[in-house]
Amino acid sequence: MLITATWLRLDARRRWRSLAVLALLIALATGTILTSIAGARRGESAFNRLSARTLPATATVLLNQPGFDWAKIAALPEVSALTRLPVVFAFEVQGYPAAGSGFPLADDHMTRTLERPVILAGRLFNPRRADEVVITPKFAATSGKHLGDTLTLDLASLQQANEGYDGSTGPPRGPKVRARIVGVIRTPWALDADTPGSGGGVLSTPGLYSRYRANMLGTTGQAYINALVRLKGGEAAIPAFRTGLARVTGRSDIDVWDNSQKFGDPIRRVTAYEAACLLAFGLAALVAALFLIGQSVARYTSATVADLQVLQAVGMTRQQAIAAASAGPFLAGLAGGTLGVAGAIVASRWMPIGLASIAEPHPGIDLDWLVLGAGWVMVPLLVLAGSAAAAAVALTAGRRPAAQRRSVVAAAAAAANFPVALVVGARFALEPGRGRSTVPVRSALVGAVAGVLGVLAAFTFSAGVSDAASHPARFGQTWQLTTFLGLNGQDFGPASRVLRAVAADRDVTGVDDARIGGGQSGQVSIESFTYAPVGGKRPAVVLTAGRMPASRDEIVLAPTTAQQMHAKPGSVVRLTGGTPTTKAVRVTGIGFVPPGPHNGYADGAWLTPAGYNRIFGGARYGFKFHAATVSLRPGADVLAVARRLNAAAAAIPGGKAFTFAPPAPMAEVQEIKDLELLPIALSAFLALLAVSAVGHALSIAVRRRRHDLAVLRALGITRRQARLVVTTQASLLAAVGLLFGVPLGIALGRAIWRTVAGFTPLAYHPPVALLALLLIGPAALLAANALAAWPQRRAARLHAGQVLRSE
Repeated sequence: MLITATWLRLDARRRWRSLAVLALLIALATGTILTSIAGARRGESAFNRLSARTLPATATVLLNQPGFDWAKIAALPEVSALTRLPVVFAFEVQGYPAAGSGFPLADDHMTRTLERPVILAGRLFNPRRADEVVITPKFAATSGKHLGDTLTLDLASLQQANEGYDGSTGPPRGPKVRARIVGVIRTPWALDADTPGSGGGVLSTPGLYSRYRANMLGTTGQAYINALVRLKGGEAAIPAFRTGLARVTGRSDIDVWDNSQKFGDPIRRVTAYEAACLLAFGLAALVAALFLIGQSVARYTSATVADLQVLQAVGMTRQQAIAAASAGPFLAGLAGGTLGVAGAIVASRWMPIGLASIAEPHPGIDLDWLVLGAGWVMVPLLVLAGSAAAAAVALTAGRRPAAQRRSVVAAAAAAANFPVALVVGARFALEPGRGRSTVPVRSALVGAVAGVLGVLAAFTFSAGVSDAASHPARFGQTWQLTTFLGLNGQDFGPASRVLRAVAADRDVTGVDDARIGGGQSGQVSIESFTYAPVGGKRPAVVLTAGRMPASRDEIVLAPTTAQQMHAKPGSVVRLTGGTPTTKAVRVTGIGFVPPGPHNGYADGAWLTPAGYNRIFGGARYGFKFHAATVSLRPGADVLAVARRLNAAAAAIPGGKAFTFAPPAPMAEVQEIKDLELLPIALSAFLALLAVSAVGHALSIAVRRRRHDLAVLRALGITRRQARLVVTTQASLLAAVGLLFGVPLGIALGRAIWRTVAGFTPLAYHPPVALLALLLIGPAALLAANALAAWPQRRAARLHAGQVLRSE
């Protein structure tokens, strides 16, 4: 121990700069790895931790019935708490039209007995005051408004409210209320306001609703109120609650959303993917660190061993030499690990990333001691083990001659009488050698393959993202215009005449007259659409499996609905509609549906008109909603066609009630784009790994095999041929990386994209990164030969006589 301490003191004085650089490298790697792993754990659990804090609503009840007495539902034995949600225009935040005002809070059960928010700053509003609001973090970030600032809430006029104002027919012309921001909150129900592409949310008080009720509901009695409920038995109580709901309302077609499935599962899927990417990033950083820092440790230890071998001649034992050589790196590992843990704690302020960041109930600094503590212990131990192993190898180099492993490729090149420089370069690249001439061939080959694989996989994945972002059909959106035709069995005008006129337009290729009803399976609410082409123009439907329904007892389920029902083509499911009678239908396919007020593009079902009538009672206008989608020929000017169709509709008496417009951008596209960064960052680390491994192999080959090069120089090879040896070695390493990395990278990129397509969900199309495929070969060869520039110079300037005399 005394010898080790004495040597460490002497060595640290002489080489403190090297130890300091090594400690900083270890700190950077440790901070990166621990931040990634801790961030992955934090992100994956974010939504569940938020739910555990906030008493989230178990279900959303979409009754859509004006004047209903919700006390009947609140009295059901399964109900623990209930809050009403008026389905009306609440207000517009002056100057911030993109801000979500959500549904006005009709009572103080919201924020008290359910959806009790996490207060990130300030306090919760006083429910009796009309001049206080709370905001979500994204609204604060996008608007620049913070605690204590005031907002102006623009409400609808009484006339606008009576006409069913929704904000699309001009600005609200009613009262203007000045409200002060008293808090910043986070709750599962408000997460939608903070998703990509949104402007954040502003939540008003029940007091605002009480004071301006007429400006929200109107006075016609036609506005309806839905509800959020928290059930005593959680999700398991939903079937019993559905039964009780049907009993007290006399209706079996009421949509009841399982909020965990509807809102929680999509968030969990995305955050799980983000966590997996972060974890993969951390593991890639770990592998890269093992190569980069391992090489630094090995170089430091080898240089130390060279000095210690002199002391061995005067009595230092092997164990003492290994301990002395390992002491400096161990000290650097301890210091670097400590700095890295501190850096990970600071970096946790920016974790988690992506969608998980909007669900994190405790943003800011986070101390995950399971990860941080394990990292602080493991880092110096790994450095100690690596340095001890490197010292042991250096001390025994050349003592145990081993059989030389020959490369088949190099042997074939020699047998084919290739130039000497090419044969030697092939051996440098593919034969590890033995003793002091050992070169890390395997790590260089693996690194080259990993670099090419990672880069190509990332660009293949990116090609899938770009394809999905530019092709709405991947999400089932094959139409370019849509319109709302009616509600609760009543059309706003002559829908059939208008749709026939639309179908006659020269640019229209498909029109679907979709009646929409709320089917129930006993566990899942299913928004059911009729597939009813108008004028013989059939719109395309994107199917991921099977075919469209052809008879009254067939159905196509949307992907998420099929997953919830554990159904696939060929399965038989049982549904109820407007009556308690259950009908059996056979699943013929899985496909996307148009998004509607109560469903997304991946939730719902397609039925034939006869099948719809069979389940929902048979009335021609028996619908909850009535809508139409319009597909246009490729290249058509969508806005010009919309103007033409609106003019044609207005020419029909009563047709002015219908407006054809492009659908809103899909939030899922932005969510997919947000997932693109992590694979790119992962590929950068793998590329760094390749550069490190190949560069180290090229450099060390010239140094450790200088005897071979010196012999060749003595036998007459020129400087140019010496350079060619290193060029061949570099090019062959790059070629092997390309040979295996290209197909594996394409396969990995497509596998990752298929996984993303499955959980999004969207229609999978194999992505092709054509530009990356064309450039990866030249880029890999160019990079390898750029790394070879310095070793080439050393090989060309080698003094054969001096090397041979010294050996």
